[in-house]
Amino acid sequence: MISRRLLTSIALFLSGCAGTQQGYPSLAKRAVEDAPMAQVTPPSVPVAADAALKAQLGKLSAQAQAGKTAFDNAYPSADRATQAARGAPVSSDGWIAAQVLVSSLESARNDSVSALASLDTLYVERSNAIAEGEEQGGTEEIDAARSTALAIVDGQNDRLDALRARLAQP
Repeated sequence: MISRRLLTSIALFLSGCAGTQQGYPSLAKRAVEDAPMAQVTPPSVPVAADAALKAQLGKLSAQAQAGKTAFDNAYPSADRATQAARGAPVSSDGWIAAQVLVSSLESARNDSVSALASLDTLYVERSNAIAEGEEQGGTEEIDAARSTALAIVDGQNDRLDALRARLAQP
């Protein structure tokens, strides 16, 4: 009985192997693989951003910094309130006061988050325009401004998460 099952299994496995050559490409060397490699052109030198883009980047960078300043100014009161409400039950007066200040802190960072979103959009639009030949350069400057704004927003997110962790969750 076992040998009959074993033979049946072996037959099934072998039948699965039969005919696998059909439809699959050959592993033999292709003609293109024997051809000499074409000359690779060096990457082009990055083109600097134009004046209009630089002005837009300056505005968005200032907006991100304004959001950082507003957040930093509002943070101490939210920090004190969440420290005081640590361990307080949900819906208690201390917990509600801390939640209100954390919400105000989130609102204070709107400029930073908005600037980051605008920089993301600007990067995509500029990259598409470059690919279509409508614009030249500027992506390096956008990426640098975006990295700065992202660092600001990430820092704000970390600080907000730490404040929320102090409070009881509903």
